[in-house]
Amino acid sequence: MRRYLKRKSPPPQIRDDSSSGNTLQEVNLGDLPADPGQRPNILHYNNNVRDQVRRAYLQKGPCQPHNHDFPPTIFGNQNRRFNKVWFSGHSNWLEYSVSKDAAYCLCCYLFKPDIGGQSGGDHFVTEGFKNWKRNDKLSIHVGGPNSAHNIAWGKCQDLMNQKQHIETVVCKQSNQEKARYKIRLNTSIEVARYLSTQGLAFRGHDESVSSNNPGNFIQLVKTFGRINPDIKALTLNNAPLNQKMTSPDIQKEIVNAFAMEIMKVIICDLGDSPFCLMVDEARDISMKEQMALVIRYVDKCGSVIERFLGVEDVTDTSALTLKATIDNVFSRYGLSISKLRGQGYDGASNMRGQFNGLKTLILNENPSAYYIHCFAHQLQLALVAVARKHDHISSLFDFTTRVLNVVGSSCKRRDLLREKQSEKILEALDMGEISTGRGLNQETNLKRAGDTRWSSHYNTLLSLINMFGAVIDVLELIGRDASSTSHRTEAQDIVDRLLSFDFLLSLFLMKKVLAITNELSQALQRKDQDIVNAMTLVQVSKIQIQSLRESGWSSLLDGVTFFCEKHGVDIPQMDAKYVARGRRRRNEEEMTNLHHYKIETFYTVLDMQLGELNARFSDSTMELLMCVSCLDPSNSFSHYNKEKLLRLVDFYPEDFTEFDKCKLSDQLDNYIVDMRLSKDFFGLNGISDLARIMVDTKRNKVYPLVYLLLTLALTLPVATATVERAFSAMNIIKNGLRNRMNDEWLSDSLLVFIEREVSTEIDNETIMESFQKMKTRKGHL
Repeated sequence: MRRYLKRKSPPPQIRDDSSSGNTLQEVNLGDLPADPGQRPNILHYNNNVRDQVRRAYLQKGPCQPHNHDFPPTIFGNQNRRFNKVWFSGHSNWLEYSVSKDAAYCLCCYLFKPDIGGQSGGDHFVTEGFKNWKRNDKLSIHVGGPNSAHNIAWGKCQDLMNQKQHIETVVCKQSNQEKARYKIRLNTSIEVARYLSTQGLAFRGHDESVSSNNPGNFIQLVKTFGRINPDIKALTLNNAPLNQKMTSPDIQKEIVNAFAMEIMKVIICDLGDSPFCLMVDEARDISMKEQMALVIRYVDKCGSVIERFLGVEDVTDTSALTLKATIDNVFSRYGLSISKLRGQGYDGASNMRGQFNGLKTLILNENPSAYYIHCFAHQLQLALVAVARKHDHISSLFDFTTRVLNVVGSSCKRRDLLREKQSEKILEALDMGEISTGRGLNQETNLKRAGDTRWSSHYNTLLSLINMFGAVIDVLELIGRDASSTSHRTEAQDIVDRLLSFDFLLSLFLMKKVLAITNELSQALQRKDQDIVNAMTLVQVSKIQIQSLRESGWSSLLDGVTFFCEKHGVDIPQMDAKYVARGRRRRNEEEMTNLHHYKIETFYTVLDMQLGELNARFSDSTMELLMCVSCLDPSNSFSHYNKEKLLRLVDFYPEDFTEFDKCKLSDQLDNYIVDMRLSKDFFGLNGISDLARIMVDTKRNKVYPLVYLLLTLALTLPVATATVERAFSAMNIIKNGLRNRMNDEWLSDSLLVFIEREVSTEIDNETIMESFQKMKTRKGHL
């Protein structure tokens, strides 16, 4: 049971109860210590809750951390350790304590009698069994049919057999009542499924019987009743008061059951595969800091999968707090940090320093968890943030934001802008400058840029160019008719700046640069994008920007000149002296317009872009990625390099032994010949395609070590787009009207909403079983 690995649950606080002589009358069953070496004696629990504690432990099963690195102990001249094979021989009772390096018996802990104050005198209950050279003691402990161990085991079976409980006998209902209960529960589950997957609110402001709008949940139950009279006869007012199955607690428990089953599917699909962790943080509508976690792995079909684990509220954003939160999530879902093979964070985040500390903490614990800076945010920082260091470009983005604020400050101005744009389109159609067709010339508006929406700056500049004439018309009207003098003056200043050659050259230059990388920005948002394709797209962008620098000046100048002539903008003589806007600086160097626009602006901006791209995506400093690129199947595996692939093995010492490395060397020789001869592997676009085809053709079984290299390469993160989508979903789930959602309710709702693909595959019977187990753990039958 790997979910117990490194789980550090504090022991329950003991509270004296003088009336009963026992302690722990109130116990949170979710916080029971998992490690057998840290549990209090079972008799310390109050009689009223002791069976609930026992049942909770039995439902979890014995603590069996299969992936733990069991420490050796010296016995004589030999080192011996606990053998995880013993778990399979004694799967229903044998436990191992990570904290004490000792073996325990679950059923004896729960039911061994207290005789003369010697309860737990057996080593398997108190200090634990540690004599690893005498594993025969395990069978001796079990003993015969009437042994203390087997008696305790029989009591465990009786406890879990609900039919033998006197409480169950008392509360036993007829088959007809059970069927009615099942219909009510099934209806509530189906309603909760619909509302959760659509991200809709459950409750209404007034849920009383007389309310005309009791909320989505109850309204949908009524709708089911109108469709099916059998449901109407058993639900809402026709149901017993304690079995309506519509209360807020029931709604939350059903969604929690969905979330639990979704996580079971995800963890089962992950299995023992290596995975990558992607993390980002944002504030929700209640101004609470939320940390979203996503894992990336390769499934059994060879496809790259990114799954959302949930959001966690973090009290502060220090590296230690983030690391502790991640450890808690890993413990909860049975994930082992030893299987972590990559980590990716939002490099543009205000938590960048803390994430660097978090990266180091994880690398100290697992050196194979390589950190890859999110490619998409590197691109954003390189193209936009670096460009802002140039005076003219920085003023371009700031001024564009100012234009958007003035033109879009009111509904009337936006309507006026759309009207003017429609007139411009009709005029252009009459003159034959543009053509008509499906999807062309649709109504649009100016687009705003976002700090983390990677292609938004390109769309902003493009929309401003396309609507330039309409924007000028609207600003001129504001400059004439605005009631406020400051508004009129501001609009006139903006028009003067817009109708300047300096601004238009900067506008078209950055539009051209961002257009080059727009495809890369879009590609990096794909969930199945692999790191080799991403590196190739980055290289293409660098080549295109270099080509623009070498031969793009003339076409850029021609485009700006044509645009200026169309809109009546004065075009300066390139041989004339350049005169800067505003007051002339003292001792300013004199230069021609050509020198300023071509050398000071065009070449300088492009050199800054190329320098930043080369620094952030440098092949010489990314040896790991260079080795990964040798797996690229494009052009008949032209990038194949056996030495670099063998070097790649050195980055993952936990996955390859020296023997594996020798075996891989021989395997690679056969692999490359097979790949180049087989028609199945012609025309592949990346290593993600290669992994899928290898699984389809069973080559992953023929070349298992090569396929392991592939899965490790595909596990490396490319972008944190999935995490960004999680925060977009959070804004849908927890909005202004639902701002009081607690953390568990928010995380469960997000999980069902984001992983709709998984939740729709889970049938209602499974949810019912999970729901019933949940009620049993809480002491309800």
